[in-house]
Amino acid sequence: MKTILVTGANAGMGFATAKQLAKAGMHVILYCRSDERGQAAQQRLKEETGNSAIDLVIGDLGSLASVRKSAAEINARFKKLDVLINNAGIVNLKKEQTTDGFEQMLGVNYVGHFELTRQLLPLLKRADAGRIVNVASGAYKFVKKKDQRFFDVPDFFPWREYGRSKKALILFTDALAFQLRNTTVTANALHPGAVATSLGVSRQTGFGQSIYKMLTPFFKTAEEGADTAIYLALSPDVAGISGHYFVDRQAVPTEIPKEQQQAQKLWQETQQRIADHTK
Repeated sequence: MKTILVTGANAGMGFATAKQLAKAGMHVILYCRSDERGQAAQQRLKEETGNSAIDLVIGDLGSLASVRKSAAEINARFKKLDVLINNAGIVNLKKEQTTDGFEQMLGVNYVGHFELTRQLLPLLKRADAGRIVNVASGAYKFVKKKDQRFFDVPDFFPWREYGRSKKALILFTDALAFQLRNTTVTANALHPGAVATSLGVSRQTGFGQSIYKMLTPFFKTAEEGADTAIYLALSPDVAGISGHYFVDRQAVPTEIPKEQQQAQKLWQETQQRIADHTK
């Protein structure tokens, strides 16, 4: 039985991904920020799939201290990790910061996953063939090709900064693939398509709910959006394939110039930023 961790697994595409994996007989670890919502999702998944091998770990990707604490728990509780699906994501309509001072979309969507992945690499290397699956987005195209900034961007435009966080995930994938080239662990990214989830709806005020409901008929369902992530997690077709960006199960080129060079530069800068913010 493969052990697969899904971040942001209590709702939307994360829940749909976890559900399909549980139906396939996998041991699924739900990584959630809210204990209450996480427990509710865990119970619902067990009831709907008949799979009792569903565990819950609480961690806040917007806090490096929380990420490290949760990663330590995962390393202590589980012997191996076959697949890590970095699915969680947020959209903010106004500029906010994580507890460590990062712009929140970049901090949660990218920096939190960067640190979680690094902390879980030992578990992934214990699997016969570990896989890292990063849920990125075609929104990376909202960032101008010549714009290579990721941190301390002076102005704020919501969709561009969301795209910046997803561009960072794609470059992170490239850097991971390069650094893991002599191991059995692979890393790939994907664009799930425009998916009808509550991404962008404020949990505090509910702002954006009416827009979400209005646009839902034109988007993919959460289950449809989860398809490529599940494919990359389980399919023998992509065994040994690493460093690619997938759309609808197909590897496609991105429009990011000098990817590997920029990917290594971003990796080094992120490490330094994390070190600076956690002194």
